[in-house]
Amino acid sequence: HPTESGFTTDVLALYDWAKARSGNSSILFWGHSLGTGIATNAARKLQEERGIQVDAVVLESSYTNIREAATHVPISTLYRQFPGFEYLILDSLALADMFFRSDENVKVLACPLLILHAEDDAVLPPHLGRQLFEMARSAYKDKTKVKFITFPKKLGLGHDYISFNPELPALVK
Repeated sequence: HPTESGFTTDVLALYDWAKARSGNSSILFWGHSLGTGIATNAARKLQEERGIQVDAVVLESSYTNIREAATHVPISTLYRQFPGFEYLILDSLALADMFFRSDENVKVLACPLLILHAEDDAVLPPHLGRQLFEMARSAYKDKTKVKFITFPKKLGLGHDYISFNPELPALVK
């Protein structure tokens, strides 16, 4: 069964594999949606347990933590009105050790952090990405290392298509 710890361990194993083969090339963690929590977990673990900073972290369609994200995803709209939503859904995530606390992770990171969010994201609202950015920015000593880029609705990038934006390589660089 997938676990938060397992995802993080897998990313760190992939990091070790890539680092051993990349020479002096930069390696960054790029997470999309649920993967943003995994990316911040792995970056934090690498920093705290090994004293290594990943070269950068890019978060696309991010959220603060899984509990808050679960209350905003469209499918939960139907269930939020019923008694027991918190117990059955939100508490179940906690009981399964699924927290994905990007809000806590970004407070201790020191590597460059780029948060990308589309204004028309119907799965994870842009205000979650903005909140995460504000948390990171207030915690980072070097504020220039934290950036937040939003993509206007007119581009139609939604939750899944930021990577299709032709300007993305230049923005990330």
